[in-house]
Amino acid sequence: MSFSNIEVLIKDQIGFITINRPEVRNALNKETLEEFVIALNQLREDSEVGCLVFTGKGEKSFAAGADIAQLKEKNMIDAFRSGGMQEVYDLIEAYEKPTIAMVNGFALGGGCELAMACDIRIASLNAKFGLPELNLSIIPGAGGTQRLARLVGKGKAMELILTGKVITAEEAYRIGLVSEVVHSENLLENVQETAAKILAKGPLAVRLAKLSVNQGTETDMKTGLMIEKLAQAILFSSEDKREGTAAFLEKRSPNFQGK
Repeated sequence: MSFSNIEVLIKDQIGFITINRPEVRNALNKETLEEFVIALNQLREDSEVGCLVFTGKGEKSFAAGADIAQLKEKNMIDAFRSGGMQEVYDLIEAYEKPTIAMVNGFALGGGCELAMACDIRIASLNAKFGLPELNLSIIPGAGGTQRLARLVGKGKAMELILTGKVITAEEAYRIGLVSEVVHSENLLENVQETAAKILAKGPLAVRLAKLSVNQGTETDMKTGLMIEKLAQAILFSSEDKREGTAAFLEKRSPNFQGK
């Protein structure tokens, strides 16, 4: 796959999407978002890819927010146009395959929102997180006001958004924004190990677990439990469930087919 603003690499069933704009700290412009969508659509159809990893080129920045030059020209109507950052991140959150944010530096504004749209966030010790949009007299508009509150709680989210405070990876771990913090030299290995653990699971179960958590947390408990029950009913009738239980009883590794 050939792109101008991102790099796409497939290795060991993992699709790596790397923002390739290190000269501007991997700022996210319109063209980068468009390439995200193209890559996501292509990787969706690739049966060899079971997990996606988002990261940034270099060691200084994961993604340092939106392209300010483009942002300066936006007007009221642009917030409602198709293909905006919020819409792209919704696509990532609902993506059929599991996603991991490999945060290797600054994750600010739209970069932090990109990480939050992923299923799992693993950060290096030099990573920094923040939503400084209010400094520009705008709000985090790519899911930041909603996903941050759901991840760390309303009070902490309000503090971070209203102050624009940039926090360390350790603080992000403490408040639940990231699931793990590792040394920079171990970041890729750790992400690959996490992806391998997911890839060893039944792909249908992974997909429906994602759906159950994402949809269930957006509704009341009874509705969420019904979503869970319906997802389980589908899995009970799958070939992978029969293979998984048989492999367990026969003390062997399962051979899942995604069916």
